[in-house]
Amino acid sequence: MATFRPAVIFHAAAYKHVPLMEANAVEAITSNVIGTLNMIRAAEAYGVKRFVLISTDKAVNPVNIMGATKRIAERLVLAAAKRNGEAFVAVRFGNVLGSRGSVVPRFKRQIASGGPITITDPDMRRYFMTIPEAVQLVIQAAALGPGGGIYVLDMGEQVKIVDLARDLIELSGLEVGRDIDIVFTGVRPGEKISEELFAEGEEHSATGHENICVVHDESLIDGHRLEADIHELERTAREMDGEKIRAKIKEIVPEFRR
Repeated sequence: MATFRPAVIFHAAAYKHVPLMEANAVEAITSNVIGTLNMIRAAEAYGVKRFVLISTDKAVNPVNIMGATKRIAERLVLAAAKRNGEAFVAVRFGNVLGSRGSVVPRFKRQIASGGPITITDPDMRRYFMTIPEAVQLVIQAAALGPGGGIYVLDMGEQVKIVDLARDLIELSGLEVGRDIDIVFTGVRPGEKISEELFAEGEEHSATGHENICVVHDESLIDGHRLEADIHELERTAREMDGEKIRAKIKEIVPEFRR
C-alpha cells in the first residue's frame, strides 16, 4: 500500500468453508476477523477512498463460526465508515457457481467417476449466482455511493441442491437412479438447511441499481467497543478453548446461534 497507494480495495481474502472452520475456529478468527481489521487499518493509514468487503449470506443470523466471523467483519467495515467518512462498504451474497469449493465442480467429478452424488440433506437450499454476475455486481456496488452500508445482491430464489444435482445428471445424458445415484449423508456441523439475506430488524432500501439493495444498521457501529471486543477475542482464540471462543463470539454477535 505504501508503494502503490491504491484508491480502491476489494477485500476478498477469507476462509469460507463452513465445516473446516467449525474445526479450526482460531484460523477463522485470525483470517476473517483480525485480517479484516488489519486491512482496514492499512487502508485508513494510506488514504484509501473505497473499501469493499466481500461478505456472505452465512453472516445473517449465523449458526457457524465462519458466518459469525464474517458478521464481525461486516461490523468492522461499518464502524470504519462511520469513523473515516469514506466509502467503506460490505457486499453480501450467496454461493458462486464454479468458484473453488462450489458444489457444481464436485458434482461433475462425481458424475464423471460414475457416482454417487452426495448431498447432505434433501431439503438443503442455497442462493446461487455465476462468477460474472458476482464480479459485475460487486464492482457496481463499490461505486454506488457513500460508505456505511451492506449491499445485498439479488440472487433470485433459493435453489434446492438436489434439483441442481438432478439437472446436472440429466444434462450429462444420464438418468438418476439408473446411471447415477444420489446419496444423502446428513447435515454437517454448522450448516443451515437454507440461508437468509437479511437479519431480523435489518431495514433495506433500493439503490440506483435494480439488482442491489442496501442495509443500514446504526446499532452495529460502536467502533471503540468493537475493537476492544476483538482484541479480547484474539486473546481468547490463542487459548485454543473452543467453548470460550464461541462464548466471546456470542457476546460480539448476539444473534449467533452456537
